[in-house]
Amino acid sequence: MINSIYLENSIREHPKARSILSRFPKANVLPCEHYKEVFNPAGQNFRLQKKNPALILAKQTGKLLHSIPPSYGVGGSRNFYFSHLLNCLYDCRYCFLQGMYPSAHFVHFINSEDFMSVIKQTTEESEEPSWFFSGYDCDSLALESITGFAGEFLPFFSKLPNAWLELRTKSANLQVLENQTPFDNVVIAFSFTPEEIGKQTEWKVPPLDSRIRAMKKAASMGWKVGWRIDPVIDSTDFKKRYEELFDSLLCNLPIQQLHSVSLGAFRMPSGFFKKMEKTYPSEPLFAGKLEKRAGMMAYEKNLEKDRLTTCENLLLQRIPKELLFSCKSPVV
Repeated sequence: MINSIYLENSIREHPKARSILSRFPKANVLPCEHYKEVFNPAGQNFRLQKKNPALILAKQTGKLLHSIPPSYGVGGSRNFYFSHLLNCLYDCRYCFLQGMYPSAHFVHFINSEDFMSVIKQTTEESEEPSWFFSGYDCDSLALESITGFAGEFLPFFSKLPNAWLELRTKSANLQVLENQTPFDNVVIAFSFTPEEIGKQTEWKVPPLDSRIRAMKKAASMGWKVGWRIDPVIDSTDFKKRYEELFDSLLCNLPIQQLHSVSLGAFRMPSGFFKKMEKTYPSEPLFAGKLEKRAGMMAYEKNLEKDRLTTCENLLLQRIPKELLFSCKSPVV
């Protein structure tokens, strides 16, 4: 899968870098001073790179933790995200990463010890629980066989009772969870869209039934499970499709094993959208009833409100109100 690996010179002897390189003995290893030399240049062909992305091993020397608004969380007031990886194995047409980054290569930051140090320090700054979200700039589990991310961070969080970790994923590979004893301050958050919408917009993603089985398996092992219905995508037979999705999820997960459900509208910065529209000029998703509001592209205001209200009502007919969290968009 990985034919080329770029390696920052400063981490050539880092144990994790050496471990990853040993698993790809046939890969072409290319030195660089800084990952941005490879990742940031303009004019790269994202679509071409997506077919066979390279792996870039780097050290994150910038800001390691970023604050997010409480309205984007699932109940906590101290919310942060961190990125051990930039870019995603999957190819979802609605994903903002394709408009955010100039390159489709994977950047893996191997200095886990630095992330852990900042996370621990942050939890010690307040008696309130701190939430850490790992699936904003990547999928938390899809490249676990390469990064070993969850295998490192789950034991770390097991010793931080005042910290919560969300692993957000579309992956159906749960081997790393099978090798860990479940504990209470981790949520395995599965992202879902209705089956037909997923087939049209989520390329390379495991089928819906595979992910539902994975969700069921994670819960049976004792892990807390979340549903992430974000972004909500407009479609014909909208209510019917989302109703079928929610029923399928509930049929496979006892309500007492559901930690939380988050619901969010389709939205992204207009600059990202323009770039994605240029990359996919024939994409039906971008021909929908969209408008620019406050520098963001989103569904027309009345349509967005209707779709979110429909999903909220369907969910509240099935789950307790306290489990549902709306990711309030800055779009007005």
